[in-house]
Amino acid sequence: MSDSAPLTNAPELTVSELSGALKRAIEDQFGHVRLRGEISNYRGPHSSGHAYFSLKDASARIDAVVWKGVFSRLRTKPQEGLEVIATGKITTFPGKSSYQIVIEQLEPAGLGALMALLEERRKKLAGEGLFEEARKKKLPFLPKTIGIVTSPTGAVIRDILHRLHDRFPRRVLVWPVRVQGETSATEVANAIRGFNALKPGGKIPRPDLLIVARGGGSLEDLWSFNEEEVLRAAAESKIPLISAVGHETDWTLLDLVADLRAPTPTGAAEKAVPVRAELLSDIAGLSRRHTDAIFRTLERRRADLRALARALPGGESLLATPRQRLDRAGEKVRAAALASLGRRQLSLAQASRLLARHAPQAELQRALGRLNTLAFRLAAARAPITQKRRERLETAKKSFDAAFASRAKLLRGDLAAREQRRQALASRLSAAIKALLDRRREKLDNLEKLHFALGYGAILKRGFALVRDAAGAAVHSVRQAPPGTALSLQFSDGRIAATVEAPGETAPVPRRPAAKKLGKAPAGGQGSLF
Repeated sequence: MSDSAPLTNAPELTVSELSGALKRAIEDQFGHVRLRGEISNYRGPHSSGHAYFSLKDASARIDAVVWKGVFSRLRTKPQEGLEVIATGKITTFPGKSSYQIVIEQLEPAGLGALMALLEERRKKLAGEGLFEEARKKKLPFLPKTIGIVTSPTGAVIRDILHRLHDRFPRRVLVWPVRVQGETSATEVANAIRGFNALKPGGKIPRPDLLIVARGGGSLEDLWSFNEEEVLRAAAESKIPLISAVGHETDWTLLDLVADLRAPTPTGAAEKAVPVRAELLSDIAGLSRRHTDAIFRTLERRRADLRALARALPGGESLLATPRQRLDRAGEKVRAAALASLGRRQLSLAQASRLLARHAPQAELQRALGRLNTLAFRLAAARAPITQKRRERLETAKKSFDAAFASRAKLLRGDLAAREQRRQALASRLSAAIKALLDRRREKLDNLEKLHFALGYGAILKRGFALVRDAAGAAVHSVRQAPPGTALSLQFSDGRIAATVEAPGETAPVPRRPAAKKLGKAPAGGQGSLF
């Protein structure tokens, strides 16, 4: 070690450690920013779905990246030379030692051409009197039927129906249209004219009020409602029309032509029908205050959550550097593939020149000659081969016909034998069923006789009686029948009622005559057995 080298105790940093420290410092210092600049070096989305370009102004340039998931949600797509306002986070790419902006939202900043066209059309239609207040119609106080021109799949129609249900439910007819795109203006104009063409009292009721509605968007998204055919259809409408296009800050020429402009689609529903009752209005006010309180609480919680989230690296920031490394590796692979393809094309060109020196036309002529010779020989040999195959086919056909006839005869004999067996089995089955039924009848008769012999009916006929109480239960003991108990005595030929008396009240029972002593039987009688 040289004696002239200065001594220091400064810590040594690796390049990765320095890059990570710079990355954390920049992200903590700036966080979310809004940049205005012109898009440069944009060549469309990368094969991975991400988009890479630059934002520049007169004296500076910054790299920009839009991740695949964010790119699909952008309402304004990047275009070369378009001036935009980009919202996102400033971060660094350590692999290149550069800083960049990760864009989360993109808005156009230069719309001069569209605004000039919009102003020219506004002046033209204003000169024709389409915007005058005198031609606008008064809205009905309580329309029976409301026609809505909007997309049937968006949130707008649900918001309008929900608001109408809350304020005053009315019958609604929806004319589905596209609210953005090339055919949007024609569909909206046809829908307005179609509602006006309905006859009052027809099968489909004619609406008393029309609402043309769409959610918010950029000037390009709402451009269909600035088209002249839509504006003229709205001006010709005999049915009062409410324009509810975009949010409160958005405006279109349809707002000037319509009989009334609503700030939002929900506001159009509020202007279309009155409140059902003041009590419902008070309840709605309390409900809104409650909802606002919840939203404020949620906002505070979201703010707290965002504050906590800033302290932790997000998933996008963790994946940012690997994503860019992957994209750069993909570009290197693509460049290597193009270089390999160039080398293969050069080899192919050399092989083509070598083949040209060997006169492929002559080789082709010789091959054609050989092919014609083989074709002639094949045609000469085809006829006998075909005849032999036809004779073998005829022989095989005769053998098949004979075998088929023999097989059919065997099958018919087998079928007749099976039919005889079936008839024999059917006869045996009938006899077995008849014998079984006879045995079951005999068994049933025996059971009936046994039931009669063992039942108490036969016992009653021998002089006995069945004693029951008032509830119909059988009495088996003297303890079950105290004095005063009402009884029912059933004999074989009927029933009688009886009441149990006290022991002292028992009526005298006639004594049974004493049995005569066995002895000598009177004359003419039977003698004693003992």
